[in-house]
Amino acid sequence: MAEDPDVDELSAMLYTGISLLVRRLRQVAEQGEPSLPERAALSRLDRHGPATAAELARAEQITPQSMGTTLAGLQARGLVERRADPADGRRIIMSLTKAGQRVLRQKRDARAQRISNALTERFSPAEIKKLRAAAPLIERLGEVV
Repeated sequence: MAEDPDVDELSAMLYTGISLLVRRLRQVAEQGEPSLPERAALSRLDRHGPATAAELARAEQITPQSMGTTLAGLQARGLVERRADPADGRRIIMSLTKAGQRVLRQKRDARAQRISNALTERFSPAEIKKLRAAAPLIERLGEVV
């Protein structure tokens, strides 16, 4: 769509910056918190609602066996639950439990607080205003990539 040659440079800059931010946020892992694949499954169930293991595996681009292992671990910790599909009793639907929602919320809150601290300590009000304006665009970019 965009024919501006600066789009390629901007793309590289965004990729580098977003990758660094994600890496830094992932580095602070607490003992016993969900692994990256587990967080991905929990987040997907939170955003898109109940799903089968096969649907989750396709969405996360992993094998159904890997997703099965991931979901089994989450279920053992009470973060997801299995239910028969009301439309087709042969299918099993996975959904987030209250405990799973709580774990996700706590993790997101902790990461958001790290970002808030960094913004407060290292960014000027003008820079914060620019980031506020860019945030919806970055979110939209994440939805279409």
